[in-house]
Amino acid sequence: MKKSGCLPLLLIVLLGFSLFANLMLLIALGSRGKGPAKAMAKKKFAETTLVQGHDSSDKIAVIRLDGLISYKHGVSSASTGESMVDDLKEAFQQAANDPKVKAVVISVDSPGGEVTAGDTIHHALGKLSAKKPVVIFINSIGTSAAYYIACAGSWIMCSDTSFTGSIGVIISTLNYKELFGKIGLQSVIFKSGQFKDALNGARDLTEEEKSYFQGLVMQTYDRFLNIVADSRHLDPATLRDGIADGRVLSGKDAYTAKLVDQLGYIEEAYAKARTLGNVPGAEVVRYEKKRGLVQFLRLFEDSEKSDIHLDLNVGSATGMKLESGRLYLLPSFYAF
Repeated sequence: MKKSGCLPLLLIVLLGFSLFANLMLLIALGSRGKGPAKAMAKKKFAETTLVQGHDSSDKIAVIRLDGLISYKHGVSSASTGESMVDDLKEAFQQAANDPKVKAVVISVDSPGGEVTAGDTIHHALGKLSAKKPVVIFINSIGTSAAYYIACAGSWIMCSDTSFTGSIGVIISTLNYKELFGKIGLQSVIFKSGQFKDALNGARDLTEEEKSYFQGLVMQTYDRFLNIVADSRHLDPATLRDGIADGRVLSGKDAYTAKLVDQLGYIEEAYAKARTLGNVPGAEVVRYEKKRGLVQFLRLFEDSEKSDIHLDLNVGSATGMKLESGRLYLLPSFYAF
């Protein structure tokens, strides 16, 4: 009797689980598909109210830009999509398409990161700024690529104690030639051209290689410099001979140097966004990535791949290991 009584209950539980799993799968596929499923997942970011509105249905959307900027998945603490870049582009698009969102606040806490990732986000943010006011608020740090991105905003703010600036580009490699000699190892390379094994740590760089890579760095630096000069209405030559030498600035010094428009706190950034959007009573909401079945399953995938270990690499606490030969917009203390 007991066994037969448990069977219907078990079937009900299994049916319920099956329906839930299929619903989550439908939502997850809807983010990439078409038709009804697409409509269900039209908005990929949920909204959490930070400040209640007053007699208004208008909104100020807060979008976070956290951690090292990269195309790699999971670099941002808020990233659950293909990459931080994809997540931010989708968030910008949602804010641009929502008629109730009258202005946007980008809450930044990032030391910078990869050149191309930063440039792509800068470009996407520029499109949003062309439609709606965008206030950039730098929390603890917003340097290098993060400041590069900030230059696409309508208004830049930080506190006295924030770190920002660090206008510069860096590329690094390790030279372990002497170590190889001590342990009896030798690098043997067959290459098709002069520069094919450039930045090979088993040998010294040639003068031609040094000149070539320095040229690559300066090419990217000139782009960064001109973006800052154009957005901040500053003289490029003055910048080059002054603060655009890679130095990190305090918020107070950045304000004096005209890299930021205002000093204050996040609440004042909300107020500025309301003013620029002409919506004094707007609600302030933060975008949060919706957790679908794909993200749920990825948690198990990531847990299987991760092992507990002690990492003694400098910068390991930042969540991303810098790769040899890759261009970065980062302060020097993150690059070594």
